[in-house]
Amino acid sequence: MVWQLGISRYGVACVAALSLFLSGCSTVATGPALPSGGSAAPAATHHRMHHHTTALPIGARAIPIGARAIPIGARAIPINFTNLPQLLSICGLPIVGQVSCGAIRRLDVLPQLNLLPALVAGYQPSDLAIAYNVPQGAAGGTIGIVVAYGDPNAENDLATYRATFGLPACGTSDGCLRFVNGADGSNKLPAGNETWAQELSIDLDMASAICPNCRLLVAEAPSADIEALTTAMQTAVQKGASVVSNSYSTPESAAIAADNPKWNHPGTPIVAGAGDSGYGVGWPASSSNVTAVGGTTLLPILEDLAWLETAWGSTGSGCSKYITKPAWQHDTLCHMRTVNDVSAIANPVPGVSVYDSYFANQSMRGWAVYGGTSVATPIVAALYAMAPNHSGTGASALYAAPRSSFNDILLGTNALCLTYLCTSLPGYDGPTGLGTPNGAAGF
Repeated sequence: MVWQLGISRYGVACVAALSLFLSGCSTVATGPALPSGGSAAPAATHHRMHHHTTALPIGARAIPIGARAIPIGARAIPINFTNLPQLLSICGLPIVGQVSCGAIRRLDVLPQLNLLPALVAGYQPSDLAIAYNVPQGAAGGTIGIVVAYGDPNAENDLATYRATFGLPACGTSDGCLRFVNGADGSNKLPAGNETWAQELSIDLDMASAICPNCRLLVAEAPSADIEALTTAMQTAVQKGASVVSNSYSTPESAAIAADNPKWNHPGTPIVAGAGDSGYGVGWPASSSNVTAVGGTTLLPILEDLAWLETAWGSTGSGCSKYITKPAWQHDTLCHMRTVNDVSAIANPVPGVSVYDSYFANQSMRGWAVYGGTSVATPIVAALYAMAPNHSGTGASALYAAPRSSFNDILLGTNALCLTYLCTSLPGYDGPTGLGTPNGAAGF
């Protein structure tokens, strides 16, 4: 069971101020490359979860998570925001026409090879399965993953991740894993790229963590141009993907939004991350034909017996300027398409475990800790793949599902807009949409 910190309606401004603390305000460096060296930094604390969680009684006592108390009425939530790690936005800031992947790497966790599971930093598959009540042993379809460029080490890296955490093997020899050129569906793959190889490692690892029995289809676009990635998405659908995950974004524009019909594939859910640039709308998340995925902060509390989940301060959200409101969306302040529909963990603190070895600098190879909506997006895509018989378009199935299918996120903000478009409140809101998954039934 996931416990979300709740409050009565004390007032939006009060919530927004508190949420700035809870959302995770870390230093983020932007750039396409990783640092090649430096002095050793302390390893991140690896939070292991118990296999059972308990509801958290709310009273006048403080919940000890650090040293700083933030009062909410008669309650206090101590949070320590000192010494937050430096982070690196792997793909840098998005520009119009060119996409930015939604991957963020923690720089305080030095890469390591050949680790036992207990020594791997970040949330592992068992943690995510508990947090989101993922059905164990369930079958699934084919998860399409769209990225730019190639990663020659992707299959071996995925094998390391899955073997380390006891997941069943998934390779090209048994047909579980396939790679195609996103431009034409051929087997002639694009050249490797260190930046996007990290994105692909996140996508493959998170899809595997949630649905280890799903098949994986990687469509590699020859460039990071939005048109090339749109074609790769269509290729993934044509090649039999049950759902397609797109962990990238570009600034919304009228010209780009004109491609909205290309994203309409009834019966095949298309999932897109909201991006890591904070309040604001990106494409393709604003398409009315996709499920837009926002990000949360997920923390263990009460000696790992419960969870605190809030909106992540860097997730995208907001009101589209160009896409009309789909019939299945009913919020009142935005008369156009509202982003997001659903959400999952994205804050790199604590972050998730990822294995990637495609680096020229050998010291960068191995286990690392990542976040960003690139983590949340394949998690949601994998849950779609576990739920058969999709017939509608966009996120229509989510809005028709029982509210118990999602964990309502009640705190957190990505701006001070003083409305639900940037602030999490009971019910639907922009940063977290309908909430985070509570199993696969809502998909």
